[in-house]
Amino acid sequence: MTESPSRIVFRDPQQKLAARVSDLLGRLDLAEKIALLHQHQAAVPRLGVGSFRTGTEALHGVAWLGTASAFPQAVGLASSWDPDLLRRVGTAVGTEVRAMHHRDPENVGLNVWAPVVNLLRDPRWGRNEEGYAEDPWLTGVLSTAYSEGLRGDDPRRLRTAPTLKHFLGYNNETDRCLTSSNMPPRVLHEYELPAFRPAIAAGAAVAVMASYNLINGRPTHLSPLINEVLRGWSEDDVMVVGDAFAVQNLAGDQALFEDHPAGFAAALRAGIDCVTEPGPLSEASFTTALERGSITESDVDAAVRHILSVRVRLGEFNPDEDPYRSIGVEVIDCPEHRALAREAARASVVLLGNDGILPLDPAGVGRVAVIGPLGDTTFDDWYSGTPPYRRTLRAALAERLGTDAVIFHEGVDRIALRCSAGLLVAGAGPLAVRAADDIPDAALFDVFDWGEETISLRSVISGFVGADGLGSEEHLLVSDRPGPNGWEVRETFRLEPRDGGVAIRHVQSRRYLFVGVDGLVRTADEATVFTVDLLVDGVAEAAAVAAEADVVVLSLGNHPLVAGRETEDRRDLNLPGTQDALLHAVHAANPRTILALTSSYPYAVGWAADHLPALLWSAHGGQEHGTGLADVLFGSDRTGAPVDPTGRLTQTWYHDAGDLPDLLDYDIIASDATYLYFRGAPLFPFGHGLSYTRFAYEDLRLTADTIDPDGEVTVRVDVVNVGDRPGTEVVQLYTRQRSSRVKQPLRRLRGHRQVRLKPGRRTTVEFTLPAAELAFWDVTRSRWVIEDATHTIAAGSSSADWRRTASLRVRGERIPARSPRSVLRMIDNDGYAQTTPVAIPTTPGEALRSDDDSAWVVFDGLDFSHPVTTVTADFAAAGAGATVTLRLDDPLSGPILATLAADSSREATAPIPPVTGPHALFVLFDQPGITLTSVTFA
Repeated sequence: MTESPSRIVFRDPQQKLAARVSDLLGRLDLAEKIALLHQHQAAVPRLGVGSFRTGTEALHGVAWLGTASAFPQAVGLASSWDPDLLRRVGTAVGTEVRAMHHRDPENVGLNVWAPVVNLLRDPRWGRNEEGYAEDPWLTGVLSTAYSEGLRGDDPRRLRTAPTLKHFLGYNNETDRCLTSSNMPPRVLHEYELPAFRPAIAAGAAVAVMASYNLINGRPTHLSPLINEVLRGWSEDDVMVVGDAFAVQNLAGDQALFEDHPAGFAAALRAGIDCVTEPGPLSEASFTTALERGSITESDVDAAVRHILSVRVRLGEFNPDEDPYRSIGVEVIDCPEHRALAREAARASVVLLGNDGILPLDPAGVGRVAVIGPLGDTTFDDWYSGTPPYRRTLRAALAERLGTDAVIFHEGVDRIALRCSAGLLVAGAGPLAVRAADDIPDAALFDVFDWGEETISLRSVISGFVGADGLGSEEHLLVSDRPGPNGWEVRETFRLEPRDGGVAIRHVQSRRYLFVGVDGLVRTADEATVFTVDLLVDGVAEAAAVAAEADVVVLSLGNHPLVAGRETEDRRDLNLPGTQDALLHAVHAANPRTILALTSSYPYAVGWAADHLPALLWSAHGGQEHGTGLADVLFGSDRTGAPVDPTGRLTQTWYHDAGDLPDLLDYDIIASDATYLYFRGAPLFPFGHGLSYTRFAYEDLRLTADTIDPDGEVTVRVDVVNVGDRPGTEVVQLYTRQRSSRVKQPLRRLRGHRQVRLKPGRRTTVEFTLPAAELAFWDVTRSRWVIEDATHTIAAGSSSADWRRTASLRVRGERIPARSPRSVLRMIDNDGYAQTTPVAIPTTPGEALRSDDDSAWVVFDGLDFSHPVTTVTADFAAAGAGATVTLRLDDPLSGPILATLAADSSREATAPIPPVTGPHALFVLFDQPGITLTSVTFA
C-alpha cells in the first residue's frame, strides 16, 4: 500500500523542521545515508528524493555556470562599507543562482559557497580579494548582510544556503595544507572567531566550510571548535562541508592517519558532514570505517541530519510551497542587476589622494590619455561570474568625452623572438619558427609583465600564447586564448638568461619552449635559446602619448590569476614588473597624471602618493568597472547626477613589506599586526578614503561618562559638510582601553555610519556602545572579562584620523593575580619566544613546543602568598636529557625556582625554595623539541 503524500511528515510544510528531518532520516537505510555524506548526493528513487549537490560558487556573482551578473570582487564590495548594498548584491546573486537551478537542477546546486570571511590579516595573501576586511567586526557586519541577501527574507525557506569560508585561521597559500596557524587564546577569541559568528548567529548563513590549514598543530577538519563552539552559535542545524580534497589530505599530504577510512572517520566525528572528495572514495572510506567500528551509525545520522535540515529549508520536499519557485532566467542580467552592478562598481572606488585635480570637468578636461595594461580591459578572478558584457575605463571615458578626446596606450613592449632557425610566428594553428628576412606581423608579440618575473605574450594577430593542454606532456603552443585564465594558468612564462639569449620557461608545466624539427614550438625539458628583438619600448612610447594629453589616467594593477591568487601568495607589495617604470616615465612626461589602481590587494605606492596629484583604488569591478571609475573621476554619472567617492579602505596599506611580520605568523598581538596593533605610520590607514567635499566633526558627547559592565552608552557626534559640494562621509567609531593587565589594541572599530549631506548641512550621528563589546579574553581564567578601566571613545574618518574624543569609565572587574595552585597551561601564557603551539590528545588539547634552546614562556602576576613547596611539569614530548628551568621575574638573572628534567613518565616534580609575593614566572627550555603542556605548584 502506497503511503499518502499528505501523511509523509518530511513533505509536510506544516510540520516542524526537526520532525521533518527525523522522519526522512528514519526512512533512509545506512547505505543511502552514507551516500549523502558527499558533495554530489545521489537520489533516493524509492522515496522520491532527488539528487543534491553542494558548492555553487557565488562570491561576487555566480561562477563557472555561464553568463551571470558580475559584481566587484568581495574586497571591493566591502570597500563600500555599505551593508545595504552588500545585501542587495547578495539578493541579486542568490536570485540568479535560483534561476540557473530551475533551468538546470542537476548541475546548479542551491548550497552556495560564499561569503569568505577570512580576515585580511596580511595583504600578501594570494586570496586577498575574496575577503572583506582585516577587522573582525566589519567583516561580520558585511558578511551577514551578503549572506542575508543570498538566504532570502522568508523566515522558514531559503533562497540559497550560504556557506561561510574557510573555518579557521586561513590566510596563506604557501603550503596551505601543511602549515599551522599559531592561534593563542586571545587571537582566537578576540580576532578569528568574531568574524565567523555574526552570520551564523543571525541565521543568515547556514553552513560553514573548513579550511585546508592546521591550527596549533591540528587540522581544522578535526578541530573541536566545530562542535564545541561554532554549532553553539545557532539554534538551527549548521552544515559543515570539507574543502576540496581536504579530508583526503588527513591520510595524504598531512600523513596523520594510516589510511583514508581512518581519516574520514576522524573528520566525521569532529563535525564534518559533507566531504568534497571523489564520491567513490568517500563512500568506500565511510563504509570501511563503519565496519571497523571507528564510527557508528549515530555518527552518520548526526551529519545527515545537518544536511537534511538545509535541504528541507530549501523547499526541496514541498516545491509548491517554495516562495522562490517562480524565479526564471529572465532575472539573469536584467536591467535592475545591471544598474546594481554600476552602483556597486562606483561605491567600491576609494579616493586615496587628491590635490584638487579631481573631479574632472567633462566640458573642460580636454584630451585624456588612458595609459596602462588595465586601461581597456576588465579581468575575471577565479571565482568571478561570466559577465554578459564588459565596460572598460577607456570605453567609459570615451562614452562621456567622445572617442576623439581619449587616446590610449597599454604601455607594454612589443618584441619579436628569434632563434637559429628563424622567427617565432603565430597563426591559426600551433606556433612555429619560420625563416624570414623581415619581421612579419605574425612575429609580433606584446609583453605583459605581471610581476615576480612572470609575463604573458599576446600575439598581435591572433591572441595570447599558451600551452594547448592536450595530448602528451610536450604541449604545443597556440595563440588563441583571451588571456591568462583557468585553475591551471597555461599562458604565462619566465625569461631565463641563457647563452647570450633567453630560455623561455612555461610557468605551469615548468618546462621550456623548444622548437622541434618540424618547426613547431612545444614545451620540453630541453630549451631553445631565443634572442629578444625590442621593436617598441612600451614605457617610452606611453610617455610620448602622455605628453600629448591634457590629463593622463594611468591604469595599473594586477592580473587576478597571476603572481598572487589561490595557491600563490605574493612575495612583496611592489607594483607588478615594469609598472613602476611606467609610472615614473608617464608622470615625468605629464605631471597631470592620475593613478587609477585596479587590484586584488594593496600596493606600496608611496612614491605615487608623494608625487601624483591624485590616486584612486578599486578592486576588479566586474562588468561595470569602467563606468564606476569614470563616475568617480568626473564626480557625476552619465545623467549628470553628482557622485562623491564613498569607498573606504578595509585594510591597512603599508609603505613596504618590511612593515609586516612573517606571512605565517598569525599572532597579531605579539607581532603588532593589522591596524589594531600596528605601531608605525601606514601609507594609508584602515578606514581611509577621501571625499570631494570636507566634513567637520563637532561636539562628541556621551549619555554617561561611567557605566557598569551590563550597561551601555549612547555616543553622539555632529557632522557638518563644510565644503561646496554634496558629499558622503563614513563616520567611524573607535575605542581604546587606556590601561589593562594585558596588551590592548591601539584602536578598534566599534561602529560606522554613512551620511550624505549637502553643503552647509549637518546631522547628528548616533552609536550605541554596550560595555559588553569592550570585553576581552582573560587567559588567566579562560573567559571573557570587562576590566575596570577608562576607554577613549573616538569618532573620525579613519583609524588614524580621530576628529573628536571623549572618555568613558567602565566599572568592570579587576583581574585577580594568578594562583600558583591553579594549573598553568602553557597555551595560556602572557608572552613567549621561539615556541610553537601544537596539538595534544589530552586536555587542554594544546601545548607549546620549543623551537630552539632560547625558547621561553612567561606568566605574569603569580601571587605566592599561599605557600607552595613543589612544582610539577607535564611534558607531552621531549628529547633525551631535556629540561625546563623556572625563573622568577627575569629570564636571565632571576632566581631559579626549579629545574625539571623530562623522564619516561613525561611528568617531572621538584621541590622549590620558599617564595612569597607577586612574581612573573619564566619557563625556559634548554633544547628544541620540548613539548610542555602545563606546570602546577602544590
